[in-house]
Amino acid sequence: MGHRMAICVALLWVCLVTLALLTKHTSHAIDVAVLPVDPPANIKITDPGHLGHLSIEWSQPSSLQNLTDCVIRYQLRFYNTYTGRWRSLRTTRHSYEAQFDLEKPIQVRMLTLAKGACTNQSEVLGEEVEFVHTPDHTGVAGSRIRDFRCVYFNKEYMDCMWQSGSVDTPHSKHSLFYWHREMQETSECPEYILSPEVRRGCRFPREALLEFSEFNICVNGSSAAGALEPAFFSLEVQNQVKPALVSDLQVLGEDGLVQVQWSPPAGHVPEHCLEYELEGTTESRDGSKLQWINVTEETTLDFPWGGESERKCFRIRSKVNGYCADEGHWSDWSQSECFPEIKVEKGIHKQWDALSLAGMLVIVVTAVLTLCFMLWLLRKMWMNRKEKKYNFYTLYQEKVQKAIPPILSPVCH
Repeated sequence: MGHRMAICVALLWVCLVTLALLTKHTSHAIDVAVLPVDPPANIKITDPGHLGHLSIEWSQPSSLQNLTDCVIRYQLRFYNTYTGRWRSLRTTRHSYEAQFDLEKPIQVRMLTLAKGACTNQSEVLGEEVEFVHTPDHTGVAGSRIRDFRCVYFNKEYMDCMWQSGSVDTPHSKHSLFYWHREMQETSECPEYILSPEVRRGCRFPREALLEFSEFNICVNGSSAAGALEPAFFSLEVQNQVKPALVSDLQVLGEDGLVQVQWSPPAGHVPEHCLEYELEGTTESRDGSKLQWINVTEETTLDFPWGGESERKCFRIRSKVNGYCADEGHWSDWSQSECFPEIKVEKGIHKQWDALSLAGMLVIVVTAVLTLCFMLWLLRKMWMNRKEKKYNFYTLYQEKVQKAIPPILSPVCH
């Protein structure tokens, strides 16, 4: 009997505890459901004039301003037109700065999140709202520039080039303005590139650039028909690097191997930031060719050599690797070097030697003939002068004889 009583008491206790938990859960669920989580208020986008670097600002909804036992956060999503994706973040702040393309609509979506004692430590999400802002730009239709491209040559200077718009606007004059995060305000192009007298690009010295940051550019202008449509660009300078030419490529052969070696190009690009593309060609005696590509970060490579029955030729170019930039431009190809030396090139050298010798002979003969002509001309001038002097002296003697009769002259009867 006592044993049964104990079991009944235990079951009753379990029922009471379960009922209490269910009641508590229902109560909190009701509290959570009742708590209003309104979206952020006063959402706006502020343009400080940094060519697309905008500030998104908002304030806390009035329905949540008196809460002291909850943490209020905000979820912000905006459409990145450069990547074609939505970017999302959560913050307790009331502003956020981001880069936008001012030639396209700016799309922002926001909602409020609440968590704390007021929600029984559960995170409650409010309704998401969308804010769309379309920048207003005017200008002659079709006057926006085309084919905009920037190249950072060996990290020494950067040239940004463009072509005029599809519509011919007479007397047009383009202007470029730029900004990065270490500048207080935008600046105009330090040196325009003219072709021949029309602005076709801008040259930035190394000191005007900033890597690993948005480098914002706007190209607009004026014309006889009115203002030109503005064009906006945002790039990262380190992704525009084009290294210098590799000029010391050497090809050596020994013990059945051909060794290709080179040195990194001189300049401001660090050696560890470079990768190389080596193009090799094997030419067999029967005229067949085999070409291949090697991408490497080394500066020496070995290849098997089949002896005098074949020759191998190489050329190389370089680029900034993925450790130092997301992308970049390949340098120009180096001159091709071969092993063994190409016989055709020897014939060309002999022809050039023969032409050089013939040229020297022509120069020597011409110089000798010129010298002989000058000597003959000088001799003729000297002879003419001597003859004139003799004639003058003879005439002088005749005049003297006529003017002064002889003192002793024979008398004739």
